[in-house]
Amino acid sequence: MTPSPDWISTPLSDGLLRGALDLERTARGGLLPHRLPAVARAQFDGDDQVAQAESQPSGVRVVFRTRATAVELGVLRTVVGYRGVPPRPDGAYDLHIDGEPVGRATASGGNILMVDLSDGSQETFPGRVGTVRFDGLPGREKTVEIWLPYSETTELMSLRTDAPVAPVEPDGRRVWLHHGSSISHGSAADSSATAWPALAAAAGGVELINLGLGGSALLDPFTARALRDTPADLISVKIGINLVNRDLMRLRAFGPAVHGFLDTIREGHPTTPLLVVSPILCPAQEDTPGPAAPDVHDGQVEFLALGDPSEAALGKLTLRVVREELVRIVERRAAEDPALYYLDGLTLYGEADFAELPLPDRLHPDAAAHRRMGERFGALAFGPGGPFATPDPQVRN
Repeated sequence: MTPSPDWISTPLSDGLLRGALDLERTARGGLLPHRLPAVARAQFDGDDQVAQAESQPSGVRVVFRTRATAVELGVLRTVVGYRGVPPRPDGAYDLHIDGEPVGRATASGGNILMVDLSDGSQETFPGRVGTVRFDGLPGREKTVEIWLPYSETTELMSLRTDAPVAPVEPDGRRVWLHHGSSISHGSAADSSATAWPALAAAAGGVELINLGLGGSALLDPFTARALRDTPADLISVKIGINLVNRDLMRLRAFGPAVHGFLDTIREGHPTTPLLVVSPILCPAQEDTPGPAAPDVHDGQVEFLALGDPSEAALGKLTLRVVREELVRIVERRAAEDPALYYLDGLTLYGEADFAELPLPDRLHPDAAAHRRMGERFGALAFGPGGPFATPDPQVRN
């Protein structure tokens, strides 16, 4: 039996975390990463969807230098469950050493937030603090990165190692700030580190801040202000699917809302490369407006579009309408904004991809499709001639 190491406890602080916009000290003494700042959180009070999404730490990492061969994180997770649906897999904590993936673990215990899809009601069942452990690590000096799960709110309670740790100084990589829907958030990927934005960031050699917000990419002004106020070298916004499947606005409101969203970002980033990405293929809503609703059958969830295709002529949004309008808006603005670009989401996942890798729930790509999208975005955005291409090859990591 392997003896227990002599643990060193290190207080968790902002110097050891990447990818969060705010850190909240909890009544239990834990550290809760947020992906929207407190001023934004004060403005969506009562919207459980966005509150849940921004507290799920997609792209957030615990990062430090150490010679430790064993690492433990104490975490209090909150897992979302749905009545009548089998539990989802536990969220994955991915371990990277010097930038390379070397391990994966899950946490035990935690709270359960049970949601009834029929009426949206919720009930919380409290749980205990769990432990995520990695051991057998090389004893040399190294950079350790632990990617937190995208599917579980994660309150960090403790960090224990068998050797001292130190913060990692910035390495000069460019910072890519990305906002999108649940597909950007990571839904149906294997882990936060294998969601398509994380894979694209690795391909591009950039530091990711992932503001993908499941069900909540809605052109909200508070999100635009968060993007405006976050330091970044590159920015992308993926717009459309949530507006359609929530049936949130009509075409008349959509165009001005996109302009306002981009105007706000430009207040803080007037010349930063800004890439507008349209929706990937979703056959259920290509020509059928929302709203979309989950349908549970034999324990499986599928999303159905409930609108009438004829209503698109009256201004209701479909994905096809959204793409056409985004092209028009970007082309018009780019005449005076040479750092504004457009990327058709169908180049990331289109009809041929759907035939090979269909959407399991009719809405979200699976893990294999996430990998494909990450590879394609990496090539299209960060590759030669792309809007995010490194200006000087000598500084590319």
